[in-house]
Amino acid sequence: MHRILINKELCTGCKSCVLACMLRNDLQKDIYSLDLEDLDNESRNHIELNKFNNPIPIICRHCETPECVLTCMSGAMTKNKETGIVSYDKDRCGVCYMCVMACPYGLLKPDDKTKQTILKCDMCESIGYPKCVANCPTGAITLQEEVKNELCSSGC
Repeated sequence: MHRILINKELCTGCKSCVLACMLRNDLQKDIYSLDLEDLDNESRNHIELNKFNNPIPIICRHCETPECVLTCMSGAMTKNKETGIVSYDKDRCGVCYMCVMACPYGLLKPDDKTKQTILKCDMCESIGYPKCVANCPTGAITLQEEVKNELCSSGC
């Protein structure tokens, strides 16, 4: 299983992670033609400033016990026990926004265009490695492989 880790001390607020996410979800696949104002290219992550004006990456952590999954009444939010990826199925979504309200990181939000789809990181599962991690020049966003304790595999 993988988890995305954030070291906010290393973040410079360059927004490379945001642009990488937008490009991942863009049909053009070219940074030079990426339309930053196209609502279809919304990022699944963003950068906030804390009270000291320091940048903080807000990225889905694919929590061990995800509140978005626990509060989702329709079953649209699920966690894959093998990969650890928390997924969103827009076809099952009832658009109740319970997942949005439950996310402890304030990450989930409805899309700006229709308000009918929840924007949710899929850890770039289809391409094998999160673009936000691959494009972070300072190492503020990393991917950690979680190793389960094999001694406790019997249920301890």
